[in-house]
Parts: sequence; C-alpha cells; structure tokens
Amino acid sequence: MESLRGRDLLSIADLSQEEAQYVLALAAQMKIGEVAPHCPAVLGLLFQKASTRTRVSFTVAMYQLGGQVIDLNPQSTQVGRGEPLADTARVLDRYLDALAIRTYGQAELQLFADYARIPVINALTDREHPCQVLADLLTLQESFGGLGGLTLCYIGDGNNVAHSLLLGCALMGVNVRVASPAEFQPLPDIVEQARSLSRGATEVTVTTDPYSAAKGAHALYTDVWASMGQEAEAIARQPIFQPYQINDQLLAVADSQAIVLHCLPAHREEEITASVLEGPQSRVWEQAENRLHAQKALLASVLG
Repeated sequence: MESLRGRDLLSIADLSQEEAQYVLALAAQMKIGEVAPHCPAVLGLLFQKASTRTRVSFTVAMYQLGGQVIDLNPQSTQVGRGEPLADTARVLDRYLDALAIRTYGQAELQLFADYARIPVINALTDREHPCQVLADLLTLQESFGGLGGLTLCYIGDGNNVAHSLLLGCALMGVNVRVASPAEFQPLPDIVEQARSLSRGATEVTVTTDPYSAAKGAHALYTDVWASMGQEAEAIARQPIFQPYQINDQLLAVADSQAIVLHCLPAHREEEITASVLEGPQSRVWEQAENRLHAQKALLASVLG
C-alpha cells in the first residue's frame, strides 16, 4: 500500500482502517509463507526501557526481510550523555532506513519524528504501545476468522496498552470495554478519541466493574498492575487491583469461546492466575509470536 511508504507510526490511530487491514492481511500472509518481501534496509533500535519481545521480534523481523539491525543502546551512545535528541535524530536519519524507539514520554518520540525523515516507529511509550495492538488484532482475527462483531474486554491498569487497545479496537470495529479502578482509568482524551474513531458503530466503555465488562466478551485481556517505571508502587497497588484479576470466575462470565490475552511479562496469581494463563482458552503464546509477523508486515509496508 503506497500510502504507508515512508510513514511514521507513533499511535495506532495514525493508521486508517484500510491501512490497518492491509498490514494485518500482509502479516497473515507472511506468517504462512504466502509472501516474502525483501527489504535490504537498516533498522535502528533506540530503547531507553527494557525489552524482550519488542527487541527480539523487531530484530528477527528485519533479518527475515533481508535487512540489518543496529542496537543503539543509550548507554553506549551520546544519547546517554545528554546529546540533544534533535541532533541525534538528524544524524541517525542519514545512516538508517527506519528507527524504532522505546522511551518514556510521547513528546520524545514526536521530536524524533519531527527531525528525522525516515519512518519512526513507536516501540512503546508511557502513552501508547501500537505495535503490541497490531499483534493483538492479528490474534483476534486468527481466532475468530475476522474482527467484526467481536468484543474485547481489558481488565487492569489503564496504561499504554489499554490506550492503544481503545484506539485500535475502535478503529477496526471491535467493541472495547476497559475495567479499571477509578484512580487508574485510561486518560479521558484517549477515551474520547476512541469514541470518535468508532463513529458510534462500536461500543467504547470504561467502567470500574470487571464482571459487567467481561460479560459475554470474546477476549479477556490484562497487563501487569505496575508498568515499567512504577515498580515502587507495585506492593501498594496489589490490594487495589486484586478484584481485577483474570481468573476462572471472571472467565466464566465471558463468551463460552472467549480467548485470553496478555502482552507479557505475566505475574502469575497477580493480574492473572496460572490456571487461566496456561489454560485451553489462552492465546498468549500465539499473541507473542504475532509480534514478529505484525511488525514484519509493518516494516515491509513503511519501507516500501
């Protein structure tokens, strides 16, 4: 799709529904070997936060496309010594073909996009995690044969994953419900943006009641109760979030064919029980694998 060539992906909402459908279809074709694009490009990874799935999946995706990857660890580059990000962006633009960034503030990501002409991809910020949600949508599509008419229920902290799920599901015609404690709900502007994207055609609900949110849902989704950078709050959050655990009782109120998703890493017996995570309705490992296929399709698309 020519409209994707050279594009940034800072938010899942940067894609139109047609463009997202194209990336998902391409990912599905790549996964089963129907197509094998060749993109001998160089991808830079600039990660200021720890990563397993994102780092490895982007690296393997670029290698499988016939390209190369440079790991730009901030501690071994001038970024870690305070070089202005605008300067770094303008230099990397002249060396690389694409840049995936994992950082804290969305503003830092936007600054790179403003100063670099190459595609800049959000590999996670505190506000959004769009590449994760591409993999989530691919997993839903595989599990149910399509996305229309599905309902996804996210239980837990209204964090970056919840934000991208709200936007991505609304964009793709999936009903989305988020159940979080009152003081940990998604940002109001994200919720309003999701409702705007849905155009009234799908449900966008934020509640404090996990059981009403889970009722009849086709997918139950959760994440850790304290994200990276919030480790000091983890113990204090546990009693607040305990009612938001995905367990057998909560799964029982969902659709009988419901699947369970988790973006990982998982803390068993906290946000999800081991019996559910390892149970027959779990699609967590397929979901993790789909990070590779979704990101490979995205890279092929933006690199042309």
